[in-house]
Amino acid sequence: MGETGTAPVRDDSGSPFDVFSRQCPSRVTLEHVTGRWGSLTLGALYESGARFNELRRRVDGVSEKMLSQTLHALERDGLVHRDARLTNPPRVDYALTPLGREVASRLVGLIQLVEGRMPEVVEARDRYDAAHRT
Repeated sequence: MGETGTAPVRDDSGSPFDVFSRQCPSRVTLEHVTGRWGSLTLGALYESGARFNELRRRVDGVSEKMLSQTLHALERDGLVHRDARLTNPPRVDYALTPLGREVASRLVGLIQLVEGRMPEVVEARDRYDAAHRT
């Protein structure tokens, strides 16, 4: 889905990336970014880098296993940098890459929009629930 007036970005075979195509690798990255734990992890790292347990506390409700899988996927996609230091005890820090920062900035904007409009969402839910009671 290229920007208006620009040529589509193409993969190694010359085909344009198209998130709406099931074979397009951009779809997997979009899932990593927009899934619950991916978006919350990117949002948490947007303020500053963090160690694993700091991230786990910040992203309330995520299991250790799920956070680990999420960080691996985001690192593989080039959005998160993992810095492992051979100290005693070992120290691992996570931070956004420049690409990750760009993606996270857009997610943070969406998060702020949703949080700011929650009174309207709650009212809409209440109206819906009242209209659909059986």
